[in-house]
Amino acid sequence: MENKNIEKLTTQLLKEIGEDPSREGLLRTPKRVSKAWQFFAKGYNQDLEKIINNAIFNEDAKDMVIVRDVEFFSLCEHHLIPFFGRAHVGYLPNGKVVGLSKIPRIIDMFSRRLQVQERLTRQIAETVKDILDPVGVAVIMEGQHMCMQMRGVEKQNSWTTTSSMLGKFRESDRTRTEFLSIIGLNRT
Repeated sequence: MENKNIEKLTTQLLKEIGEDPSREGLLRTPKRVSKAWQFFAKGYNQDLEKIINNAIFNEDAKDMVIVRDVEFFSLCEHHLIPFFGRAHVGYLPNGKVVGLSKIPRIIDMFSRRLQVQERLTRQIAETVKDILDPVGVAVIMEGQHMCMQMRGVEKQNSWTTTSSMLGKFRESDRTRTEFLSIIGLNRT
């Protein structure tokens, strides 16, 4: 799918930074950038119901379900520069479970938008809560932000960790500690 507006804007950007959009290496860059942005921002056009696709099942499970180390990437809404890392999602079922592949799909849907990591973490937790009505939800995201690595403070080894704890994960130290231990972040 082509987006001629993004192509035109990219051509103008190349000119503004002092490049020649007609030189050989840049001839197809506007088209490539347009395709890339459509991929990076596809989360705006995704539908949660289609992602879940009726993969919610009645189940008498009571123990914690965790999908960990889910790779993600997103774009910082302040600089339009990537951030990326790992997400860990846990929930305590309340009569329903979701197909395991749906958790990474939810992460991708919200990641493929202009974001801040704090909001992204909360959106994932609230969505799992909304679709399952579990006893509790926990989401921890660990990200590296190119806006901190390439510019500004230029700290290449820095990580940002954000969490959203809902229900039993917020109320119970024991439940939260179990989650952190399983994902490998309990360093007490």
